Amino acid sequence: MSHWIGLEPAAPRGPFAAGGDPAHYKVTEFFRTYTWDSAVVSATIQACGDTAFQLFLNGECIMTGPPSVGGDFIGNDTPRDNFYSFEVTVSPAAYTLAFSALVQTMPLRLFEFSKGQVGFLLTAHLTTADGKTHTVYTGDDWQARRSTAHTAPFCFDDTRTPAPFVPAVPIDDIWHAAPAPIPVLTEYAYPLADATVTINADERITRTWELDRVYGGFLALRATGGGTVRANVAFSEIGEEGSGETVTLCDGTDYRGFALHSAGRITATMENCSNAPLTVTAAFIVTHYPVAEEAVTLCDDEALNTVLDTCRHTLKICRQTLHLDSTRHCEPLACTGDYYIESLMTPFAFGDMRLAAFDVLRTAELLTREDGRMFHTTYSLIWVCWLHEVYMLTGDITLLTRCRPALEKLLRRFETYCGANGLVETPPDYMFVDWLFIDGYSLHHPPKALGQSVLNMFYFGALDAAAAVYGTLGDPDAARRCLAAREDLRRTVNTLLFDGDRRCYTAGLNTPNATEENGSLPKNTDKRYFLPHANILAACFGVCDDTLATDLIHRVMAGEFEYDCQPYFLHFLFEAIFRLGLREQYTRLLAERWKAPVLACTKGLVEGFIPPTEDYCFDHSHAWGGTPLYSVPKALLGLTVTEAGMRAITLAPSLLGLSHATVELFTPYGKLTCEMQRGQPPRVTCPAEIRCCISEDNAL
Repeated sequence: MSHWIGLEPAAPRGPFAAGGDPAHYKVTEFFRTYTWDSAVVSATIQACGDTAFQLFLNGECIMTGPPSVGGDFIGNDTPRDNFYSFEVTVSPAAYTLAFSALVQTMPLRLFEFSKGQVGFLLTAHLTTADGKTHTVYTGDDWQARRSTAHTAPFCFDDTRTPAPFVPAVPIDDIWHAAPAPIPVLTEYAYPLADATVTINADERITRTWELDRVYGGFLALRATGGGTVRANVAFSEIGEEGSGETVTLCDGTDYRGFALHSAGRITATMENCSNAPLTVTAAFIVTHYPVAEEAVTLCDDEALNTVLDTCRHTLKICRQTLHLDSTRHCEPLACTGDYYIESLMTPFAFGDMRLAAFDVLRTAELLTREDGRMFHTTYSLIWVCWLHEVYMLTGDITLLTRCRPALEKLLRRFETYCGANGLVETPPDYMFVDWLFIDGYSLHHPPKALGQSVLNMFYFGALDAAAAVYGTLGDPDAARRCLAAREDLRRTVNTLLFDGDRRCYTAGLNTPNATEENGSLPKNTDKRYFLPHANILAACFGVCDDTLATDLIHRVMAGEFEYDCQPYFLHFLFEAIFRLGLREQYTRLLAERWKAPVLACTKGLVEGFIPPTEDYCFDHSHAWGGTPLYSVPKALLGLTVTEAGMRAITLAPSLLGLSHATVELFTPYGKLTCEMQRGQPPRVTCPAEIRCCISEDNAL
């Protein structure tokens, strides 16, 4: 039976999330060697560790982990209820299997979480050439020691005397690791030019490597030739201040870091601290969720092709053991709006929806744990839309069943936020609207007058999606309650938040806050605001009739509203344009906004269009703005999924003014392809399992 093992029976608890006391930082090494009379031809290995681990088999890294349990910006004072384990199958073709694991305890990045105690777990099911099967696992026959070289976060000093190995200690299972429904991450060494550097005695050399794009990955270094080298390595995306590591190596040492860096440029300053020449070989180990095949949309607009390609690449690097907002920020599952958009992009890029479904489920676990509460109040409502959309793309009804308790807690919580006037009036905050500042107010955590309408619009959309979920689950009474609440909210929003003279929606009421003010809920302002955001959502979700909705979109596209939107929020504008039949008029026009910033830097997708403050430095690895990868091919196809799992779809292909275009879309049954040429009927290749209805009245 497999046991969790540690170096001692117990250790001080905490920290549970990133940002804790560096004194808790430690790295522990575990190892065990097995030998058989017949060669091992197959090994299926399951492993987990706290907080992060690197697993080596016969000197080769075969797994990093564990898969993140997810997380929010609240509730981190207590550990997650469970961890997840990875599984990998390899073919060693060897008589001896030497397992070695380095386990880091203490979160370094925001997506990492800890139980506050070092622990490692491994089970390996082996098949030897003679047809026999064997099982090995962690226990007191493994060896363990503290890695004295890992002195602090991002610091490694190989000159320190190694600690002796001692028998590992079986410890209580406080992690309750469940198998992750996703594969281990892909990794490979980026081909750095002139990666091997010779440094003379007492010499200091600085080497800079420019990567063709921004990637997420780990630092690896090796020193040979005798002596000691000290390296300060800095990572940046396009030259801005980024992250770094300080590494001191002796001859023959292989170093591999734990921290995920976002890199489009790597600068290493290396100093030979000895009296003889030595060489240093640097590597950057790129990592991301596996990609078996890609879907590509191409057309005669080369600048648009570049936008879509940059969106696809940025999505790829943000798909790790969970979707990341960016490889620089590495935020937890708190940023639901980001991952919702990334999930919709996936069928037009990579097709594997397991990560999206896993993220939905892990967010449901957070909502259940926190009684329906999330840090970003609007994002908790987007989760409901996300849940329904992923179900429609995958057909996995078990996802709805498993997420139902979280959905019910969320809806009950928002019922308590509704005031006597019928609006969402008493929430803890109105986060998140957009990454903008208006009159000194942040739309990240706006006052009521700048955020209330957006929150109510998202509540409307969530009630609509919840009704669809309940209908699918065979609970018509719950579905009817959601629809009744939606219609009550529609009437209230159109009564209290709609300005008849301006023919548009205000951003929120100017009445005082009904709940206690705090850093996330500032004192309300007397000024009335009319932003595009609430009006886009009203048109997107159908809060108003389609005549008014169409007029609102025309006015947004004409720039009649005083303020602008960042790329994230324009996703909902694309959705409104599609819903209202305006795709041929506005899809490409809206996509034009991405061309200038992408062509200015094709290394990765920039975080925003408008710097929220003068000194804010956007990252270039932010997939939340990648909606053109979803919205443009969707508009070209005129795609509507009419039966869950894409068992039935309708297409209304249109070139949107282009001369030719080819769109590829992954479905659960294989790839769908649509080729369009001006003056010719579209040519659609669709998996036989899908009922595909193609509109005949779209002239190309």
